[in-house]
Amino acid sequence: MRDVLERVAAGDLSPAAAEAELRGYATTDDGRFDAAREQRRGVPEAVLADEKTPTEVANLAATAVETTGRALVTRASDAAASAVRERVADAHPDATVEVDDRARFVVVHAADYDPPEVPATVGVVTGGTGDAEAAGEAAVVAREMGATVETIADVGVASIARVLDARDALDAADALVVAAGREGALPTVVAGLVDAPVVGLPVSTGYGHGGEGEAALDGMLQSCTVLSVVNVDAGFVAGAQAALVARAVGAARDGDAPRTDDA
Repeated sequence: MRDVLERVAAGDLSPAAAEAELRGYATTDDGRFDAAREQRRGVPEAVLADEKTPTEVANLAATAVETTGRALVTRASDAAASAVRERVADAHPDATVEVDDRARFVVVHAADYDPPEVPATVGVVTGGTGDAEAAGEAAVVAREMGATVETIADVGVASIARVLDARDALDAADALVVAAGREGALPTVVAGLVDAPVVGLPVSTGYGHGGEGEAALDGMLQSCTVLSVVNVDAGFVAGAQAALVARAVGAARDGDAPRTDDA
């Protein structure tokens, strides 16, 4: 603790960064940022832009960079993304800002940020172009957790040949996120072909009875093949789950013993 206080007194550490080191989170006027989540859980904290003002999103993103060297913003509107750019340019002028308009995702890296590396691959599969937003969110999260991400796009079961033509790429992945709307059949098909864990990501495409992702979610939950399922459009959760699997695969590949509660 004394070291932290001395760094604050010397101007080498901000109060927010000091609080993050001591408590694990930083308190701001716009909310508390869980700076220790990645160390505690292996999954980085993200700022959900929905239901926040652009200013609140931007301030929390700046706090994230200040305390962890990185900010992840999900479900970002154009206004929120612009606010993040402006705030980061002011508070962290050497940081890089990447905006994925389709996935509505903003990633900020401080100049000295050292990204994680996982020697394993997450495949992100979509049934159609309409699944790209949720799947893109999953892809960014998996990449930010260190996995290599391979995208396998537009292989919906309306033409099963498209799935079979992608068989080599599907088999090469260590974990898969499979996004599909409408009846949600694609994850079941893929999980019946590969030996890697599959995370089903129901997407709110489709219309009529069972639309808005309801039929997709129900179909994946009723799958007769083995797969995990997340909530409708929950790309962040799907990507994080697949990346955790990839991390375990990578650790086993490197010969590292898995961590246990007794270790």
